[in-house]
Amino acid sequence: MEFLAFLVDLVVHVDQHLKDFVALYGVWVYALLFLIIFVETGVVVMPFLPGDSLLFVVGTLCGAGAMDLTLSLSLMFTAAVAGNQSNYTIGKHVGPKVFQWENSRWFNKQAFLKAHDFYERYGGITLVVGRFMPFLRTFAPFVAGVALMTRRRFTFFDVTGGALWVGSVTLAGFFFGNVPWVQHNLEKIIWAMILIPGFAILLGAWRARRKQAATGAHPVA
Repeated sequence: MEFLAFLVDLVVHVDQHLKDFVALYGVWVYALLFLIIFVETGVVVMPFLPGDSLLFVVGTLCGAGAMDLTLSLSLMFTAAVAGNQSNYTIGKHVGPKVFQWENSRWFNKQAFLKAHDFYERYGGITLVVGRFMPFLRTFAPFVAGVALMTRRRFTFFDVTGGALWVGSVTLAGFFFGNVPWVQHNLEKIIWAMILIPGFAILLGAWRARRKQAATGAHPVA
C-alpha cells in the first residue's frame, strides 16, 4: 500500500517532484527524463510511470525558462522511440506463449489482453493512438512484437507516434502550462490525462470483443 501511495503521489504531483529535482540536480534532470520515458515505453512491467503528465510538466518548466525545450524534446523523443523498439523486441522474442502467462505483480495480464484486443481491432495505428493512452502505450509495442509485425512497419508507426506524442503534449505544456488557470487546476488536469485515455482503452477493448464475438474474425496486423 505504501508503494501504491508513492506511485499515486509521483503521478499526481509530478510537477513538484520535477521542480525539486531541477533545483537540486540541474542538468541531471535530462538523464532522469530519458530514463523514465524509456522505462515506461520499453519495459512491459512498468506501465504506471507518469508519461503524459511528465511531458506536460516538462513543457511547463521549459516555458518558464527552467529547462531547455529543444534538448528536452530531442531526448524524450529518442527515449520514446528506443523504448518502443526494446518493447517490440521483447514481444517478438517471447511470442504467442505470453498468452499462457498468469497475472502477477510483474505482469498485468488484463492490461495485455486489452491492448491485444485494441491491436486486433485497429492494427498498426494502435501504436500511434496508444502513445496517448496509459497502459496501452506500454503494451502496444509488446503486442506488435508478439503479432510479428515487421520491424520496418513497426518503426514507421513508432517514429510517427513518438513524434506526435512527445511534441504535442510537451508543447501544450510549453504554451499553456504557465497560464494561471492551468496552474491552479494542474492536479485535475493530470487526473484527466490519466482517466480519460484509460476509459477510451476500456471502451475500445469492449467494442473489439463484441465485434470478435459477432463475426469470429481477427483483423490482420
